[in-house]
Amino acid sequence: MTADRIVLLGTGGTIAGVAPSAADHVGYQAAQLGVDRLLEGLPGLAGLQVVAEQVAQIDSKDMEPAVWRDLAGRCAHWLAQPDVQGIVVTHGTDTLEETAYFLHRVLPAAKPVVLTCAMRPATALAPDGPQNIVDAIAVVRTPGARGVTVACAGTLHGAEHVRKVHPYRLDAFSSGDAGALGFIEEGRLRLVGEWPESAVDPGWAGRLGQVSAWPRVELVSSHAGVTGRIVDLLVDDGVQGLVAIGTGNGTLHHRLEEALLAALAKGVRVVRSTRCAEGAIVGEGATLLPASRQSPVKARIDLLLELLAG
Repeated sequence: MTADRIVLLGTGGTIAGVAPSAADHVGYQAAQLGVDRLLEGLPGLAGLQVVAEQVAQIDSKDMEPAVWRDLAGRCAHWLAQPDVQGIVVTHGTDTLEETAYFLHRVLPAAKPVVLTCAMRPATALAPDGPQNIVDAIAVVRTPGARGVTVACAGTLHGAEHVRKVHPYRLDAFSSGDAGALGFIEEGRLRLVGEWPESAVDPGWAGRLGQVSAWPRVELVSSHAGVTGRIVDLLVDDGVQGLVAIGTGNGTLHHRLEEALLAALAKGVRVVRSTRCAEGAIVGEGATLLPASRQSPVKARIDLLLELLAG
């Protein structure tokens, strides 16, 4: 059986948004159009077998782990079908990097899962969503494609490195010093990097379907004048994990570090990250708190999955 079906999973976002005016790019309501509507009139779909399914319909700023669980489950289901070539996920831009990284951590990488999005609503005079969907489909159809990636504004990013770096422009994502994986040009992917690799336990997505209570993991930030009070309050409130957003090479204000060490002593898992937009923490530094080489929101996902795994 040839793998020729492409699955489009919708989760809402700006790409499905509607505004009162075609000139309005910010006063829109996200997640108003179903995924079937997003396919209407798209060029290049003739002859393709595209299956559309609505997994969620939310503004991605309101993303929840329960939606991640459901999305991972549907991805795992479709990836297991021998006639499915790959998956496109339509998503809002605000938390797209988190969802992409979560899927990267829990899904096998044998087939492509391409997340795409839009910075303008579907009702805009020149919406960017349709082109991004067409580009994502082109990535799925590329021979040898695999892993979780993000296609936006003609650029392909790996889930491990992609970050939203601009609040408004169409090309809102970057992979920092890791660089893009490729560029979609006239319906073809020009690959300049390596497809993402992930050593994922194939049973992860199945186990997620049985999760009813997610560990509580919060972010706390180091900054001038910070105290450790927020950490104390979170510990008293039952937090299970903390990601400390450090300055520079993961450094922490001494008052925040003292509170985090006290939390660690009480059994709370603590990890450091950095608020720097590029690069990663080098070495362990002069602290007992372990460091992540991921961005704060992705370090939180690593910690969340670690706690889930027990």
